[in-house]
Amino acid sequence: MSQGFGRVKNYEEWVKPKIVDNALDILEGELSKLKKQPSEKQPKFVHLCFTTDPFMYGHPAVERLTLGILEKLSASGIPASVLTKGVYPIALVNTKKYGSKNFYGITLVSLDEDFRAKWEPFAAPFQQRLDALRELHKKGLRTWVSMEPYPTPGMVVQDLFAILEQVSFADMIVFGKLNYAPSQNMDYSYFYERCTRTVMDFCATHGIDFHIKSGTPGAPQDD
Repeated sequence: MSQGFGRVKNYEEWVKPKIVDNALDILEGELSKLKKQPSEKQPKFVHLCFTTDPFMYGHPAVERLTLGILEKLSASGIPASVLTKGVYPIALVNTKKYGSKNFYGITLVSLDEDFRAKWEPFAAPFQQRLDALRELHKKGLRTWVSMEPYPTPGMVVQDLFAILEQVSFADMIVFGKLNYAPSQNMDYSYFYERCTRTVMDFCATHGIDFHIKSGTPGAPQDD
């Protein structure tokens, strides 16, 4: 998509992060505009984010910028929903500075490091993601796990229940099927139906909120 829109020329350029140097200034301007709006038009939260990673693994400059953004949002009384394949810094437990109502999530679709090395080569190892998220949970912060797009057995053979056990501390789990991948010419509807049921049953047993992405076989909205 980035190549199609002319943002990058090739994959090599795409994987190199570019900091938006005036991001905090832009945010400050948007927050100033919001102060003039009635309360019913105030955002319930800000999500960070689907088009990049707010705690990009191995890039401390990105982390510093995100912490600055969270600090400004907190000062304005706006909570954030955060999603990363990186490692959360322990500094986030300072709720007076970064907010106490934020919702911190990680993407976790496997525990297989060989799979990660192939499909998420620049992301943090799975155990590091888990350890950081669990630490935030221990400090009383709300946590969630995005298990989507969940890979098919044609990509990696694994035990979904074993993954769920590793994230049983989370407040919410989001699960969804894989939509696009090379060599996925089989019908995995039955596979995803079983996975969806496993996730819903696990969450019900452990008192965890869940959301099954629309279009995933077995999703409640598809019943």
